[in-house]
Amino acid sequence: MIGLSGGKCRSPLVPASEELKTKVQDKLIDLGHSVKGKPNIIKAPEGRFASKQTAFSEIPMIDIAALVDGSDPEGVARAIGKACEEVGFFYIKNHGVPQDLIDRMYKVTQQFFDLPAEAKERLHIANSGQTLRGYIPPYGENADPENTRDLKEAFDYGVHGEEVSPFFGPNLMPAELPEFKDVCEEYHDAMMALARKLVSGFAISLGLPADYFEKLQRKPITIQRLLHYPSLGANSAADEIGIGAHTDYGFLTILSQDSVGGLQVRNKEGEWVSAPPVEGSFIINIGDLVQAMSNGRYSSNVHRVVNTSGVARYSIPFFIDLDYDAVVETVPTCVDAENPASENTFTCGEYKYGRFVYVYPHLQEPQKENAPVS
Repeated sequence: MIGLSGGKCRSPLVPASEELKTKVQDKLIDLGHSVKGKPNIIKAPEGRFASKQTAFSEIPMIDIAALVDGSDPEGVARAIGKACEEVGFFYIKNHGVPQDLIDRMYKVTQQFFDLPAEAKERLHIANSGQTLRGYIPPYGENADPENTRDLKEAFDYGVHGEEVSPFFGPNLMPAELPEFKDVCEEYHDAMMALARKLVSGFAISLGLPADYFEKLQRKPITIQRLLHYPSLGANSAADEIGIGAHTDYGFLTILSQDSVGGLQVRNKEGEWVSAPPVEGSFIINIGDLVQAMSNGRYSSNVHRVVNTSGVARYSIPFFIDLDYDAVVETVPTCVDAENPASENTFTCGEYKYGRFVYVYPHLQEPQKENAPVS
């Protein structure tokens, strides 16, 4: 039996229309992405979308204690703004998430990926339909499909719900791990609380009220992901990588990584800069939605994972976006005579789903008739 947490039948996938693909491609070009069949090869922004990104050599660290406790959110916001303009990535410390919870999350993450292949395949993301949650095997998602194949396993979940719609609905959970569901839900709640604080910091950094984005995030799309990267070796194929070069599609990402390392961020000169693990920290990066809404002032930066350590790498990213139907448009503080607002508005859901179509092979295949899940 597939471990659907509440769901009883496979839901149909949303059709990826040519109109949707064209609209997403147009927005990618507007954001500075080059499009060659599949829009994941990234180029540096030009013109109106040129940010202040620099040839950085390291990722900045920001102490967010004063944002978390409310004692000086403006001071933290200034540091966030500088990092978003110059790098698009930054570490945070004093974030308030208990280390015990993080440790328990890594424990169940490793337990999940240690399950037999058939147990994981029963939870394949294709079985979740348009909810788009579950297990993704190696090469089941390729972030830069024109150039590389992703040697990684992933597991995605979100807020459990009975009603099925794109990115929402029941989770697929492994029956073999009784503690898995509770730990995952507790961690998701902690990430959501931290994300709300960070989003308020982003708003302040852009000269907006702290609650500006709340109206666009009443029921945001969220994805909590577990990742396992086997080590690349001498026998690895030339096109294999942990995850290929890409930008994140959403609003912001909160990443926890283990002690192995392998995350690399590209600077303005095209150099890959290592973002090594720092104990007690998370790595934050902004996604395409923030770059669009900030009129290119903040950079959704290109990154990849290359694990050549000889041991497995585990990481746990949390992605928060806007509401599915939220319109993504330039915020008023990022518009002036020299930088007019983009006329190419779009909704969060259609953009995100359009990006998923390009990276998930199972969304590119003709869909079979949906059958009840047994």
